[in-house]
Amino acid sequence: MKTLMGFVTGLGIALCAAAAPGVADTLRIGTEAAYKPFAYVLPSGELTGFDIDITKALCAAMEADCEIVNQSFDGLIPALNSKKIDAIIASMSITEDRLKAIDFAGPYYITPALFVAAEGSDVELTPEGMDGKFVGVQRGTTMADYVKEKFPDARSQFYDTLEAATLDLSSGRVDLVFADSVVIDEFLASGDGKGFTAVGEPVYDSELLGGGAGIGIRKGDDALKKRFDDALAKIIASGEYKQINEKYLSVSILPH
Repeated sequence: MKTLMGFVTGLGIALCAAAAPGVADTLRIGTEAAYKPFAYVLPSGELTGFDIDITKALCAAMEADCEIVNQSFDGLIPALNSKKIDAIIASMSITEDRLKAIDFAGPYYITPALFVAAEGSDVELTPEGMDGKFVGVQRGTTMADYVKEKFPDARSQFYDTLEAATLDLSSGRVDLVFADSVVIDEFLASGDGKGFTAVGEPVYDSELLGGGAGIGIRKGDDALKKRFDDALAKIIASGEYKQINEKYLSVSILPH
């Protein structure tokens, strides 16, 4: 789960969802398609992933026309508050700091975070053990905040995407990467993840890492928040959420 700031820079992908009677406008949903398996770009240019399919399912349940806008993660909240987009579905963690700027529907999933390092590196996840270690994190994320707070003497290296962080891990430019456990599992299962392993236990910290991934909504847009919450309950009850979950992930991330 992740963070936000900037201009809309990516492409918009129209979603086919029947518009409700009398609803002529289109909801623009911001995401960042650089976070496999949640959102990524196929060779054809099509957006896919858990977040993308959940967005489509929610829009269909709301009987709303929607358009997905792909942009940098750190630009999502500014784009929302400047009304360039109407909502955010981008694995964005619900945190106290973000709640000062926007509201959230959901959460629509919950996962822990996890460190990954080269096999045999014997890294100790203590303030002393992490002293001077280079840790790759995505810029502006709750994971970056966690490393800064828990390991003040570690050397955080900031990346625009998790893929860039894991590439530097593979090449030895950083000692560890800290990210969502599902994304780490995806990396470890890939060819690039050979020779690397998870370090320590999955990290749950509601204060620093948030209370799950939420759907970002502008402050005061209570009607849209309710529409998303009702749609989320609907796709969970129908079993559609479970189908999407199992399509992309081997474990359930259903919020409790």
